[in-house]
Amino acid sequence: MTESSKAAGDEAVEPGRRIRADARRNEDAVLEAAKQVFAASGVDAPVREIAARAGVGVGTLYRRFPNRSDLVAAVFRREVDACAAEAAALAAAHSPGEALGLWLRRYTRFIATKKGLAAALHSGDQVFETLPAYFRTNFEPALTALLEAAAAAGEIRGGVAAYDLLRAVGNLSVASGEEGDQHTQRMLDLLIDGLRYGAAARQEPTVR
Repeated sequence: MTESSKAAGDEAVEPGRRIRADARRNEDAVLEAAKQVFAASGVDAPVREIAARAGVGVGTLYRRFPNRSDLVAAVFRREVDACAAEAAALAAAHSPGEALGLWLRRYTRFIATKKGLAAALHSGDQVFETLPAYFRTNFEPALTALLEAAAAAGEIRGGVAAYDLLRAVGNLSVASGEEGDQHTQRMLDLLIDGLRYGAAARQEPTVR
């Protein structure tokens, strides 16, 4: 290939690359905007509000997400991925017990962005059918690793099932109103204290 033909080839490819990069940025902007709008107003919030926050036209949003359920499912999966991935990052940067507590707080923030999602999941829309399994497939291994590390370090009791804890934290996070988030954090503190109960006793040497 000559230099001139190579340069021509580069010029031919560049517009396509630029379009794909623009499309990816638009999609990321839409998903981030939808997450924020859903957190404030629920999953039934106006699409125009999401498009305006993302800085794209409504047509651009609909081309990527033809139905509201497509957008809701995409936001859910994106947030699940981000929250689950943070478990490993926290484990690398903190002690096992601290990493567990920090991730559980991160998980409550994840739940807070899902106003109206429970109703959507039971709407009968096929787009949502795989989401509960996606939730468990990603969150259970992430939390199990944190629980096992904290138990091995003697910072919490052993034998705690990750799914039970996920459900418990989810139930704590349903509080609403001005005190909702503060109430959730206080209840989470109590739950974490409960996980610690009995762990220290197993670590203390027996006095003879």
